[in-house]
Amino acid sequence: MEKDLIEYIAKSLVDDPSAVSVTAAEGERGPVLQLKVAESDIGKVIGKYGRIAKAMRTVLSASAARDGNHYSLDILD
Repeated sequence: MEKDLIEYIAKSLVDDPSAVSVTAAEGERGPVLQLKVAESDIGKVIGKYGRIAKAMRTVLSASAARDGNHYSLDILD
C-alpha cells in the first residue's frame, strides 16, 4: 500500500508519469522505498529546499505507522 501511495503522489507531481517507478528494497535500517523519476522531473519531486520530499516522507511514515511498519524513502538519480 505504501508503495502505491508514493507512486501516486509522484505521478501527480511530474510531467512524465510513465517514467515513475517505485521499488522496495532492504536497507541498513529496515525497508526502503526507492523512487525513480525522469531526470527532468527530479526537481519537482524534491521541491524547493526539499520540502516536497520531506512531505512525502511524512505521509509515508504516517501511512506505515498505521500498520506498525517503518519505511524510508530514497529518491534516486
